[in-house]
Amino acid sequence: MAIKSRNEARIIRHKRIRKKIFGTAERPRLAFYRSLNAIYAQIINDETGETLVSASTIDRDYVAKYGKRGGKSIEDAKKLGQFLAEKAMAKGIQNVVFDRGGFLYHGKVKAFADAAREAGLNF
Repeated sequence: MAIKSRNEARIIRHKRIRKKIFGTAERPRLAFYRSLNAIYAQIINDETGETLVSASTIDRDYVAKYGKRGGKSIEDAKKLGQFLAEKAMAKGIQNVVFDRGGFLYHGKVKAFADAAREAGLNF
């Protein structure tokens, strides 16, 4: 059996998660992704394939509000969770299904999810 890289293992976990998670108009999917340089999040209606809200730590609005491009710290993940939740609330989205993207629910993922919940999203 071949040894899988971390990213290959993450992709396998993500595929397994996506078999069970599907975003609808009532409960769109909150997709999370982190790279080495930034954190990205989108709220997606999978029925129509439409992105309803998106945010990242390299977004112009995010940088204007928080003053710097981020994504390398847990604090950046918390700020992004709050920022995305505010944008979602402005569009009338409260209930979502959380898709952690195959990442372990720990560190930046947990900080992002907790901040989004505190800002008003339900999942």
